[in-house]
Amino acid sequence: MAKKNPKFQFDKSTRELAGRIMKNYLGDHLGKISMALFLMVVVALATGWQVKMLEPAINDVLRDGNRQQAVLLPILFFLSCLVKGFASYGQTVLMQKTGLRVDVALQNEMFDRIVTADLAYIYGGATGKLMSRFTIDLLYLRDAVTKSFTGIGRDLLKVIVLIGVMFHTHWQLAFIVVFVFPASVYPIVYIGKRMRRISDHTQQRIGGITSFLDEVFKGMRQVKADGVEEFERGRASDAFEELFALHYKAGRTRSRTYPIMELMIGIAGSSILGFAGYHVISHGANNSLAIDAGQFVTFFLAMTVAYQPVRALANLNASLQQGMAAAERVFSIVDYRPSIVNKPDAKLLEVTKGEVVFVGVKFSYGEEKNALESIDVKIPAGKTVALVGPSGAGKSTMLNMIPRFYDVKTGAVKIDGVDVRDVTLGSLRSQIAFVSQDAILFNDTIRANIAYGCPELSDEEIIAVAQDAAAHEFIMELSEGYDTDIGERGVKLSGGERQRISIARAMLRNAPILLLDEATSALDAASERQVQKALARLMEGRTTLVIAHRLSTVTKANLIVVMNAGKVVEQGTHASLLADDGLYAQLCRIQFEDSAALGKSDDAVIDTEKA
Repeated sequence: MAKKNPKFQFDKSTRELAGRIMKNYLGDHLGKISMALFLMVVVALATGWQVKMLEPAINDVLRDGNRQQAVLLPILFFLSCLVKGFASYGQTVLMQKTGLRVDVALQNEMFDRIVTADLAYIYGGATGKLMSRFTIDLLYLRDAVTKSFTGIGRDLLKVIVLIGVMFHTHWQLAFIVVFVFPASVYPIVYIGKRMRRISDHTQQRIGGITSFLDEVFKGMRQVKADGVEEFERGRASDAFEELFALHYKAGRTRSRTYPIMELMIGIAGSSILGFAGYHVISHGANNSLAIDAGQFVTFFLAMTVAYQPVRALANLNASLQQGMAAAERVFSIVDYRPSIVNKPDAKLLEVTKGEVVFVGVKFSYGEEKNALESIDVKIPAGKTVALVGPSGAGKSTMLNMIPRFYDVKTGAVKIDGVDVRDVTLGSLRSQIAFVSQDAILFNDTIRANIAYGCPELSDEEIIAVAQDAAAHEFIMELSEGYDTDIGERGVKLSGGERQRISIARAMLRNAPILLLDEATSALDAASERQVQKALARLMEGRTTLVIAHRLSTVTKANLIVVMNAGKVVEQGTHASLLADDGLYAQLCRIQFEDSAALGKSDDAVIDTEKA
């Protein structure tokens, strides 16, 4: 089979991307685009008319002293400027609006893909790179729509009209220009191809730098604690230098159009001057190829004015290629489809009891070995089950199976006997409340964070859940109470305060199933007691699955499931597991100071007698 031509592949890619943008995103704006094209034609005709008026201005007014033309031409020139100015304004505004509308449509599509994406997709890519798709890439793409697409139309029309002026003025000389200008097309296309490759590398690097800055800024406390400011300065300097080199290379490549276009205009201009001078000197001013002063100035001006849009077309090609490189990355998100979706016949989940059962569950992340291996666990309705075990045992993975953050490889997770894959994601997750160790709060007020997703809640309802979560007291001590801004990720609050806000939010969901992922492991003893009291109220009457490293917090759980290397190795109560003297007993001996503590409960425990 013959090898495909890479140039054809590149051109085909550009056509396909441009065609997709026009079909899917510009189709709804055909009225504005048509009006903009009409105004572009007006601008081009006005430009040609202004140039053509020079011929009678020189021949009839300056040479022959025609008074009527002396009055008429200035008026016509002024009117042409007025028409050209308003037409240029109109087409620019219309295409700017169209480009911004395309921008918004793509932003909405990308955001929709990301918020509905599988967690594996989200966690598989750096946040900074995703953010750069919404900012840098869309900026380049918007420029391609508003500047490149419209500029190509506007400038191409100008060139066509001005070439028409040249042919009307002196068709023999016009052939020189027509043959010289196309010679610049090949180097311009070559430069555009290089710009696309450079732009692709540059935009990828910008995404990497955005991720790097995000990590360093969020981890600044650790940077300072470890005294690695110089190390991070070095990493930043290397990244900035690499980006500088790419930007400089792009600027240098783009600037190559200038000598190319100057060379073309030089060849055309010198040829015209030589051709006109030769025929006047050799054959006299009255021969058929001679040119008078008005024609010469008009022709030469038409050629030089045409040079500007031709050069603009060369630069626009580079911008277009940058936009197409950005479009490829934007569409990589738009074209993404999650694997965890509703079945066509999915039904609404109606929880009557709240029993959760794992039946022969196996799961692996990608091609790695199984993170869960043949899990069979029953979480009785209204009871508390604790998952314990060393790090990497598969506890969080098991918890993630219930709300379908990930789907099982084999086996099933059932709620009240119904496979979670047979119900809609919305109804499934509405029946589950989730509280994690890292309380996710937003840069907003406490009121907005508690009522997240439920803006219609009354102040009384918000205060009631805050009181149940043991948060009302500390909230009222803040300067603006419930209207206090808590900063990014709740940085202005302590760990215990953030956790209680998170619990208040979970209480508002009033879901029958509660998932607690090490909700107190990062707290001090005093904060943990307050949070545990709030959790005890939250757990009342709910089926609760708890992940805990601090074993003193789960000694009174109805059932303790001990995991190791993705398998369930023990199940039972605190007392029965101690009697078995297995892995759970070993973990307890490591954590508790003496054997007497094994039979005692901490003040901060999950008490299933109250929960």
